[in-house]
Amino acid sequence: MKDVLNYCAAHQDEYLEQLKDFLRIPSISTSEEAKADIAKAASFVAAQLKGAGMNSVAIHPTKGHPVVYGEWLGAKGAPTVLIYGHYDVQPPDPLDLWKTPPFEPTIRDGKIFARGSADDKGQAFIHMKVVEAFMKTRGALPVNVKFIVEGEEEIGSTNLADFVKKNKKMLACDVILISDTHMMGVKQPSITYGLRGLTYLEMTVTAAKGDMHSGTFGGGVANPIQVLAEILTACKDPKTGKIKIPGFYDDVVVMTKKERAELAKLPHSDAKWAKDIGATKVHGEKGFTTVERTGTRPTFEINGIWGGHTGAGVKTVLPAKASAKVSMRLVANQNPMKIAKLFMDYVKKVTPDTVKCEVKLYDNNGHPALTPIDSAGMRAAAAAIKAVYKKDPFFTREGGSIPVVADFQQLLGSEAVLLGFGLPDDNLHAPNEKFDIIQFSNGMKTAACFLDEFAKIKA
Repeated sequence: MKDVLNYCAAHQDEYLEQLKDFLRIPSISTSEEAKADIAKAASFVAAQLKGAGMNSVAIHPTKGHPVVYGEWLGAKGAPTVLIYGHYDVQPPDPLDLWKTPPFEPTIRDGKIFARGSADDKGQAFIHMKVVEAFMKTRGALPVNVKFIVEGEEEIGSTNLADFVKKNKKMLACDVILISDTHMMGVKQPSITYGLRGLTYLEMTVTAAKGDMHSGTFGGGVANPIQVLAEILTACKDPKTGKIKIPGFYDDVVVMTKKERAELAKLPHSDAKWAKDIGATKVHGEKGFTTVERTGTRPTFEINGIWGGHTGAGVKTVLPAKASAKVSMRLVANQNPMKIAKLFMDYVKKVTPDTVKCEVKLYDNNGHPALTPIDSAGMRAAAAAIKAVYKKDPFFTREGGSIPVVADFQQLLGSEAVLLGFGLPDDNLHAPNEKFDIIQFSNGMKTAACFLDEFAKIKA
């Protein structure tokens, strides 16, 4: 690998200048005014893929922002790696909290600061440069490679699933490689092997046609705030942390002993973790560690609740309505639509006949994703990290959701490897987003080694 790695090192400064050009494009997918910049970013990606030696490079239109595709299929008999990334970014607000302009990349203290530097332009760019290094030094790759780079990740990848469905043959692969997550630290390399899914609902309890005087009507009609609170507290046992919705746990995949052993290796202190977030102490489902609770177990959370008088001063009102927003993080094999229905059925059962309760399901539901840590892709990723970082990686599960990962797995039938090079303090979606240059460098080395290792494992 010395030839490829040396090439990456020799051209790193040049690559960083090219990355700066990429980061200067304000490709904000949520902005109607940014359509020209979205198109410019897609063209930049296409040009980079062509320059790296990819074939069949094309910008594919969708109902929203375009998808960029490119491939090199010259490794006969070798496996195929599909590399995913996104070129869209979050809005930079609030601008006054940035030390330097968000779309004028600035390097200081060994870090490159700009919107999109870590999420995800910098990480996606790593893979473009790695394939370029292989092609420039060897004229070939050890595996077949396909790229799919989209422009809607920050708005839920609205049109990507349809694109994948329509292009299954074009996107067929043995593994999906995604760098859109982070490691625990420069000296604590890690691989994410699981993501939680999500279902999100809003419920409204109504007791009367309008707000009433609590003196005149109090005691004669149900208080919707109290009823709502009772319904919500009926969903989870306060002592055990177990969710009481019938059937909720039926499809949960039980962790293996090996998984629990790997998670137990993570450097974690409950006391420090609680102190860092300003909590009195940790709390959660009995029988599981905090690391397991926040990554491997499903949850039921009340995200917001309102009703009645919440302003300053006194208003003795008996509210007509009370509402709450509820989310449930889901783990492998749980289906968000099934869980939503179980919740709705349970709410209907426990709602008293003194009120009406309406439940609305939002459309940003996402499936969980899980890749076995002993799969070919995971073994290749672990070997690549050890080759670069000189230590075995930690295996972690991410408590958040990246719906596109599950979409890829379900539609293409391939495992996904989340080989992220960001760091926990990268300020994603916040002012002063940054990407450590050492992680840019290590990322290129690791991505190159992954392609080599995957070719060996699948040979």
